[in-house]
Amino acid sequence: MPPTLASLLRSTPLKLTVLAGGDRLDAPVRWVHTSELDDPGPYLEGGELLLTTGLKLEVGDPTALKAYVRRLADAGVVGLGFGVGLTHEAVPQALVEAAAEHRLPLLEVPRRTPFIAISKAVSAAIAADQYRAVTAGFEAQRDLTKAALAPEGTTALLGRLAAHLDGWAALYDASGAVLAAAPEWAGRRAARLAGEIDRLRDKPAPASAAVAGPGTEDRVELQSLGTGRRPRGYLAVGTEERLDTSARYIVHAAVALLTLSLEQSRVLQDTEQRLGSALLRMLLAGEAAHARTVAGRLYGDLLDAPVRILVAESAEAGAEAVTVLAERVDAAAARAAEPVLAVRVGDRLTVLAAEAGAVLPAAAGFAEADDALVAGLSATAPGPGDVPAAHAQAERALAVARRRGRSLVEHDEVGAGSVLPLLSDDAVHAFADGLLRPLRDHDAHARGDLVASLQAWLSRHGQWDAAAADLGVHRHTLRYRMRRVEEILGRSLDDPDVRMELWLALKASG
Repeated sequence: MPPTLASLLRSTPLKLTVLAGGDRLDAPVRWVHTSELDDPGPYLEGGELLLTTGLKLEVGDPTALKAYVRRLADAGVVGLGFGVGLTHEAVPQALVEAAAEHRLPLLEVPRRTPFIAISKAVSAAIAADQYRAVTAGFEAQRDLTKAALAPEGTTALLGRLAAHLDGWAALYDASGAVLAAAPEWAGRRAARLAGEIDRLRDKPAPASAAVAGPGTEDRVELQSLGTGRRPRGYLAVGTEERLDTSARYIVHAAVALLTLSLEQSRVLQDTEQRLGSALLRMLLAGEAAHARTVAGRLYGDLLDAPVRILVAESAEAGAEAVTVLAERVDAAAARAAEPVLAVRVGDRLTVLAAEAGAVLPAAAGFAEADDALVAGLSATAPGPGDVPAAHAQAERALAVARRRGRSLVEHDEVGAGSVLPLLSDDAVHAFADGLLRPLRDHDAHARGDLVASLQAWLSRHGQWDAAAADLGVHRHTLRYRMRRVEEILGRSLDDPDVRMELWLALKASG
């Protein structure tokens, strides 16, 4: 601990005596300053023990002494040492009363105690405190390093960090989700700091912020982890008191170890990403047997169970939504202890996960809740041989999601719905306009109502009498009009493909 007024009073060689403010002797002394100025405040930083002989004090003016003491208190002085036997044989009573009124500790310094002796005592105590802090920091660093090397390194490290700080600690992933916390009860408290994590995310690592603990009297400090522009994780520590020098050494040691661990894991993740990309290419090429061999232990039984595929893209070019989604998928897989194949290529993320697991619903939920994403989800692929078809389904669902302005579309939803919404594409409209334009031009310049007649005939599946009745014309008139349609278009209505194209064109042009 840093020196206090109480510790100076206990120092026998100094022979100091307290005359006022005896209830405030536990204040730490940051430094000792000697001044005979009437107002030394501009030259102080706060936390000093001020020494004076009262050379320029108006000891006969109680009002002036009260103003002097008030200025010292406003400047943050923690105590006033008054040297007697030189300018004054005793401490002026008015000064004692003023100090008592402002609760400013007042110490009498005897003639035989030089001010330099008090300065040396405080300096030595501060140096000793700093040495203890550094020593404790090294001891804690060794302890944290040992914990980090344990099988459950991150959890063990957080546990030891919380114990050293007599508080709690939590580790977050890059998305702000809690990965681990110590003690266990701290997990819920740490989860309420999501908003503070968001504010820290935009700052390049390393960055820090101090906040009030959510719903508690805790003091919480957040530290971003990583060496790049984008943080790879965050550390939160909560304590009842402000972190002292020793505690900060300990926190900095933990930050260094966690950053090293995350950077090492990034190298492993890059390797895993290349392996995952190769594995996905094998699956899409229909090489299921080779894919199982490559998967080995890394993906466990992922290829032995029914899976589904999610394909996601950023709604806007250059957006980081896919990066955030990939981080959340990794975090969800870590929490659920499930294997997942997540391959990021450019601005696109492909996720292959077990249908019955927790990762797939989490990934779909993340994608659906983020307006900056657009994603498609396949139907179930019973085995690895079905992955190519599932991937194609996810791609088609993604295309529909983009066309409809939706964040997520499932393949089963597309299959169960109508084909008509798909006709809103600009290319379909252009095709419909080009196909029907000759008929519309004919209707605009000559009688015949060919477009309406064609629509009625197709809607009645080529039944002449029913279609003619709908139009209010004779069936021979309708037959004539359909021959004109064939002549103008140069295509036969006996061809089912022609009838299909014309019907879709009529629906698309509305």
